[in-house]
Amino acid sequence: MSNLLWEPSAERRAASNMAAFMARANREKGAGANGYAALHRWSVERPDAFWELVWDDAGIVGDKGAAPFVEDGDRMPGARFFPRARLNYAETLLRMRGEAPALIFRREDGLRRTWSRDRLRGETSRLAQALAAAGIGEGDRVAAFLPNMPEAVAVMAAAAARGAVFSSCSPDFGAAGVLDRFGQIGPRILFAVDGYRYAGRGHDIRAKLAEVAAGLPSVERVVTIPYLADEPDMSAVPKAGTLADFLAGFEPGPVAWNRGPFDRPLFILYSSGTTGKPKCIVHGQGGVLAMNLKEHRLHADVGEGDRVFYFTTLGWMMWNWLLGGLAFGAALMLYDGSPFHPGPEALWDFAEEEGITHLGLSAKYVDAVRKAGVAPAEGRRLEALRSVLTTGSPLAPESFDWLYGRAKADMAVASMSGGTDLCGCFVGANPLGPVHRGEIQAPQLGMAVSVFDGAGRAVLDEKGELVCTRPFPSMPVMFWNDPEGARYREAYFARWDDVWCQGDFASVSSETGGMVIYGRSDATLNPGGVRIGTAEIYREAESLEEVEEALAIGQEWEGDTRIVLFVRLAGGAALDEALRDRIRRRIREGASPRHAPAVILEVADIPRTRSGKIVELAVRDAVHGRAVANVEALENPAALDHFRNRPELRA
Repeated sequence: MSNLLWEPSAERRAASNMAAFMARANREKGAGANGYAALHRWSVERPDAFWELVWDDAGIVGDKGAAPFVEDGDRMPGARFFPRARLNYAETLLRMRGEAPALIFRREDGLRRTWSRDRLRGETSRLAQALAAAGIGEGDRVAAFLPNMPEAVAVMAAAAARGAVFSSCSPDFGAAGVLDRFGQIGPRILFAVDGYRYAGRGHDIRAKLAEVAAGLPSVERVVTIPYLADEPDMSAVPKAGTLADFLAGFEPGPVAWNRGPFDRPLFILYSSGTTGKPKCIVHGQGGVLAMNLKEHRLHADVGEGDRVFYFTTLGWMMWNWLLGGLAFGAALMLYDGSPFHPGPEALWDFAEEEGITHLGLSAKYVDAVRKAGVAPAEGRRLEALRSVLTTGSPLAPESFDWLYGRAKADMAVASMSGGTDLCGCFVGANPLGPVHRGEIQAPQLGMAVSVFDGAGRAVLDEKGELVCTRPFPSMPVMFWNDPEGARYREAYFARWDDVWCQGDFASVSSETGGMVIYGRSDATLNPGGVRIGTAEIYREAESLEEVEEALAIGQEWEGDTRIVLFVRLAGGAALDEALRDRIRRRIREGASPRHAPAVILEVADIPRTRSGKIVELAVRDAVHGRAVANVEALENPAALDHFRNRPELRA
């Protein structure tokens, strides 16, 4: 099978926002770019000119200030982008008016609501007035314990309008997990619901919310939004009042946008917290906006009238990422519930029924529906669909094949990689270029992405550390409660000075310029001193129909490390010696003999974070009898019990 899976037509390339941007860069900035590689090279060599053009091309509302637009551009951390700018993040997002849809919401039980652009702006106006009346202003923290619903977007926009700092968790988090996050940042106001729906059931969270509210002494009021019931009894929740009461007396009107500096804190996002309390990552409004709009407009090719979806909750940065589509007149498609309810085809039905143009999925979801035998193209009309976007983990080559073979042949499949740390992407879509099997298309504009070997040298066609060698606007402003910046520097710059080390194990192809990511660096395996990415093992093991999911760790063993592979099997499959031999043979042939596990064991479940990422480090600690620092970060912490005290790992 050829590695080349798809190429955009000449017409599609010419009509793309990226082509228009390149022409403008050549005309106005002298970029001299005759293709994407040259445009990318110019974007990292001339950051001052590039980011000014991004501001103008994306139509960011505000005053970008006087040049230079990048100061201390050789310092990381320390570089400053648009140091004299004044803007408000939400003012740009909500600049478009009218009755066209801004938010289209679907719950798994079929509930559907649509908010127009004017409705979203009106609700934002009312909320901003109510926040002002409650004394919420610049720098105050506003917390949301909400599903992926229209009110969540309005709360975010209103907080941003006031110059406040917004932070969120999804309602499936446990009380301790919420307190581990919000307890560090001291919010003054908390927005919450009475419960949520998932997998066909309603989940009442009022008792949990009462515990959260009681554990946050900084919270002055809890604003509750009905979700499971029309008029839920919230009397047991301290300081609770209804959204209707909070908004009483405030009518939609002009929004008083509080413009502030480019690096004024906007969002607090959280690391997964599987090795201790989550790090509170503070992102500035201008950096998130510039990065987000660049990725939507140029890389995802989002424009007016598009319908952009990403399956996410308010506990994952992809929710924050999704917001950028509003600036270009796209409708954001919000979905709340299980992606497998009432069946694994649920999101594909959503895509067909709503005419979704950009369908954002986790790589694990794609793999799961592929194994479930779903054929999205059969019986569905997906003419509107132009792009499938994936992230969360590497997209397996077989999943590329399935998307083109069983979903739609003529579309862009864009695997992306970045993270909470930058609220954006290092590598991802290139609408001017082809899609190759198993590869992320390209480094994103403005991102000086490279792969370093152990000596800090850039390498091609070799596995190494994914790094960024020049500053970018959405580097965190700071970590909360890290006044000297020591934890911030340790997280990204401990290995090489002035080089951002992302913690991913990757390679860059000299032939295509595409990238393959093999897993997290801290989860790489080192049998005999050879570094092996876990994604390489999963790709081969999960290609067998008997294996639903796999997780590999390195177990300390007789002075070395041996690879232990845990597998969750499909219904009816049994892990006998014949299947073990087939798994090892597939891994040896598809990866290398060094990748073959010494031990293969079956487990009933595999632990994952609330954004769906499997947690090798937590499993490694459990296998070695070490305490797992923060099980509240996990969606299914009981799954760790399948890995503890296994007699097979003592012999």
